[in-house]
Amino acid sequence: MKKVGIIMGSDSDLPVVQKGIEKLKEYGVPYEVHVYSAHRTPVEAKEFSANARANGFGAIIAAAGMAAHLAGAIAANTTLPVIGIPVKSKNFDGMDALLSTVQMPSGIPVATVAVDGAVNAALLAIEILSVTDDALAEKLDAARADGAKAVLAKNADIEAKFNV
Repeated sequence: MKKVGIIMGSDSDLPVVQKGIEKLKEYGVPYEVHVYSAHRTPVEAKEFSANARANGFGAIIAAAGMAAHLAGAIAANTTLPVIGIPVKSKNFDGMDALLSTVQMPSGIPVATVAVDGAVNAALLAIEILSVTDDALAEKLDAARADGAKAVLAKNADIEAKFNV
């Protein structure tokens, strides 16, 4: 199975990223976690992304706040799918990171999830890997079915309480 690379611009992003790490663990997907900054360690970030495919990765998640150039810097150096997590900051409540992450130029795509959306980033990476991994696809299908059952159970409770 291919690995998922998880890159944070700073270790202060770990509380957000940790939720995605837990989701990857839940699905049994191998991963590596690194702290590389698009601005402070551009050589290391480039080296990681340029060699990611050869090193067994199938997707990369990049989490950064504020200027949030990390996902774009990673995507510029690989043709693997890159998923950006805009991380909330105190200055603009994550809007700065969101706008930076979604405004990639044509030819260098970055899939972007919600601000602090590490769980969805992990699930998107798992979905990408599931294209060639039937066991992962089955786990995703089962999780979706369980989610639907949970919502329908809540619906039944609400209907019983309020509908006459």
